[in-house]
Amino acid sequence: MKPFIHDNFMLHNDVAKKLYHDHASKMPIIDYHCHLDPKEIYEDKKFRNLFDAWLLGDHYKWRLMRANGVTEDFITGNKPDYDKFMKWAEVVPQLIGNPLYHWTHFELKRFFGIDELLSPKTAKSIYDQVGKQLETLTARSMIEKSNVEIICTTDDPIDSLEWHEKLKKDQSFKTKVLPAFRPDKAINIELSWFRDWIFKLGQVVGYTIASLDLLKKALIERIDFFHNHGCRLSDHALDVVLYEKTTHEEVAAIYGKAIAYVELTPKEIRKYKGYLLTFLGQEYNRRGWVQQYHVGALRNLSERSLKNLGPDTGFDAINDGLIAKPLSQLLDALDQTNELPKTILYTLNPRDFEVAITMMQAFQGGGIPGKIQFGSAWWFLDTIDGMRKQLKALGNNGLLSKFVGMLTDSRSFLSYPRHEYFRRLLCNFLGEQVELGYFPEDLELLGQIVRDIAYQNAKHYFNM
Repeated sequence: MKPFIHDNFMLHNDVAKKLYHDHASKMPIIDYHCHLDPKEIYEDKKFRNLFDAWLLGDHYKWRLMRANGVTEDFITGNKPDYDKFMKWAEVVPQLIGNPLYHWTHFELKRFFGIDELLSPKTAKSIYDQVGKQLETLTARSMIEKSNVEIICTTDDPIDSLEWHEKLKKDQSFKTKVLPAFRPDKAINIELSWFRDWIFKLGQVVGYTIASLDLLKKALIERIDFFHNHGCRLSDHALDVVLYEKTTHEEVAAIYGKAIAYVELTPKEIRKYKGYLLTFLGQEYNRRGWVQQYHVGALRNLSERSLKNLGPDTGFDAINDGLIAKPLSQLLDALDQTNELPKTILYTLNPRDFEVAITMMQAFQGGGIPGKIQFGSAWWFLDTIDGMRKQLKALGNNGLLSKFVGMLTDSRSFLSYPRHEYFRRLLCNFLGEQVELGYFPEDLELLGQIVRDIAYQNAKHYFNM
C-alpha cells in the first residue's frame, strides 16, 4: 500500500513533479520569521517524549483539541504527557480538510521515518518509536535534518541576545541564528504594561526614559545593539493599523501623559503609533534592514482564558478592521522622504490580499527587485486554500517570481516540513498554469522561478 505522504503528494501534474523533485526539494531553508527559543537551540534541547517535542506550546493543536471536546486538563493542564498525547491522537483522524492532518504526518515521516497514520490504535506504537529516536534527535539535529541555513528568532528590544552571541561563537553548529527586532511593547502605548516595559528599557540602557527624545535615543541604541549581533530585520504585530499625521511636539506631550498615568484619547494613540512606526522605519532604512508588518490579528478574545492561561494559548482570530487608508498613510510617511525600507506586508484577513498587493505596488522602486513584498499566507491562512489564494493574488497584481517565500512562524522545532508543504503546493500551482495554457512549458525558466521563491529571493533580499 502506498504511504499517505508519498513522493508525489500534492503534485498532480508532470510539470509540478519535475519542478519539485528537480528544483524545490534541493533548496535550503531560510526561516526568516519564527518563534524558536535561541537558548534551546544553543543548549541543544533534548525532548522528554513526543508530547514535549510536538504538543507543548502548540496552540494550533490546542484549538482543535478543544473543538473535539478535550478538556483543558489534557491540553494545558497537569495530566501526564502520555495521556495528553493520546487525546491528540483521538483528534487526528477527525482532521479531514485541515492542514494539521498533513503537517502531522509530514512531521512523523520526515523526522522519524514513520508512515503509520496517527490514531488511537497506532498512538502507543508511534509514541514509543519516537521516544527512542528522541534520545538522540535533539533541537539542533532537527534543524540540521531540515537543511535550515538561517533562522531569525523574534526578540524584544530589551533582550540581552546572550544566546545569539553564544551561538555565533559556536563553530560546531552551521545554521546561522540571528535576532529580529520586535518593538511592539514600545509602540502599544495604550496597554497597561507600557510603563513597566519603559522602566525595564531604562534599566537596560542605563537611564530613566522620561521623555520622547530619550525613548528614541534608547531605541536607536537597541537597534544598533541588535545590528551588531547580525539583526537585519524587524517585526511588528500591527493587529490594528493606526496612523494620524502629527508633530514631534504633539507626540512628546502624548508620551508625557502616558508615563504620568493619564488616559489617552484614540486620536492621541493613533498619533503616537504612527509617529513611532515612522521613526523606526527611518532607522531601519538607514541600516538596510527589512521591516515586517503582520496586520489583522484579533487577539485574546476570551478574557477568562487569558486570565487563566495567558496569551498565545489559542484564543485568537482574524480581525476585520479596515486597513487601506492607515497603512497607505504609514508607508507614504516614510516614502515622502525616500526613507521607506524594504517592507513585507502580511494580512491575516484574506479579504485584504488585493488591498495590500495593489498598495505595495505604489511604493516599489529604488532599483530593488520586490522592495515591498506581500508575505506568505500567515497563521490561520497557511492552508492549501490560503496559500493558493496568496499565490494567485500576488500573481494577478504583482511579480510572483520575486516573492521571498515561506516561513514557519512557529515555536516548534518539528515545523520545518511546512516549507516542503508550501513548495509542493507552489510547484503544483505553477504546473497548473502550464497545463491550462496560461504559461509556456519552459522548464528552465520555471525551475529558476521555483529555486528563487524557495530560497534565492530570500537570500538576496535579506542580505544576511
